[in-house]
Amino acid sequence: MAITANNANNEVIRWRKNVMREYRRGNLFSPYMGEGPTSIIQLVMEPKEGGDQINIPLIGRLKGPGVSTGPLTGNEEKLDDYGMRAWVDWSRNAVLLKRSQLRKNSYEQLEIVRPLLTEWGKGNQRDEIVLAFDSLPSESPPANLGNDTVGGQRVNGVLYSAATTAQKNTYLTANTDRILFGSATGNTVAGNFASSLANVDSTNDRLSVALLLLLKRIARKADPGITPYMVEDGREFFVTFAGSNAFRDLAADPVMVAANRDARAREGSAMDKNPLFQDGDLIYRGVIVREIPEIDTLATKTGVGASSINVAPVFFCGQNSLAMPWGQTPRPTERKEDDYGMLIGRGVEMVYGVAKTFKKDTSGNLKQWGMATAYVASIDDA
Repeated sequence: MAITANNANNEVIRWRKNVMREYRRGNLFSPYMGEGPTSIIQLVMEPKEGGDQINIPLIGRLKGPGVSTGPLTGNEEKLDDYGMRAWVDWSRNAVLLKRSQLRKNSYEQLEIVRPLLTEWGKGNQRDEIVLAFDSLPSESPPANLGNDTVGGQRVNGVLYSAATTAQKNTYLTANTDRILFGSATGNTVAGNFASSLANVDSTNDRLSVALLLLLKRIARKADPGITPYMVEDGREFFVTFAGSNAFRDLAADPVMVAANRDARAREGSAMDKNPLFQDGDLIYRGVIVREIPEIDTLATKTGVGASSINVAPVFFCGQNSLAMPWGQTPRPTERKEDDYGMLIGRGVEMVYGVAKTFKKDTSGNLKQWGMATAYVASIDDA
């Protein structure tokens, strides 16, 4: 029996016009970004008027005892002020298409370029915010500011990956009152950042409710003070950003599980809001914890803990933890050298910087202004 087979050239091929795009996570810091004075990530728009740097005034609280009935003249208190410099740099990207290729394509390439560029910009800003939280304060401009070869550097300060041992030790000495290694203050080795990290182990030093509350007490006692993100009826609220590994450990802490099981509302749409059933932030005693997966990929310190475990930072934030000056908000661009209309280029450009807020104290130390940092065990899933 002879069965006729199709000729390959005659078989039907359907070309779908709707594309499937790779997922790129947006900027999960967005709810905490704004121009208002209480924002954790403060958007500074003054550089739009020109210049590649801005001075941000930071004013400390009054600490003097004052006077009673004695003369106030001559006993006035001096303002504790400092000017923090922040720098901006360009960020640009584009896609170049050819009309002869557009005619042949089964989907509209031109239509997806703008959304892809938007996602690229938001993703870059998110990653640079992580690197800024993880950076070391510095009064000098970023090392690669305006460097066309490496694409510039919008993250101010010294990138952790580029910091020397001496710089890390100086950073620790200046910020001992707002840095925690693992679950105990005794893990800190004075003036030695590497030895302090080496005390973080995989058993006792995972992110937990107890560690979180210790970090909150440290933040409350820090000097200069860390302003809470929000105060309601005398209750103070802070926001913590943690990587996926640390967030997993906190969510699995029996204290956190019990709180969500026993203390969460059960009426109405409670199941839709309870993190035992839904994804979302955790909250415990005035500390909101948000998962930022990119902290694990961008800020993990590989093999530095006890028994060579990985360690990752957790960022405990109040108001004005970061400053994000904008010289130019995102603007769409087009290529002009188009080879008589054959080439079509679509791009985006923006000018901004991301800087951990810091203040110089009377001893010349640079102290991060609005946040505390904990370094916890970051154990990947087996």
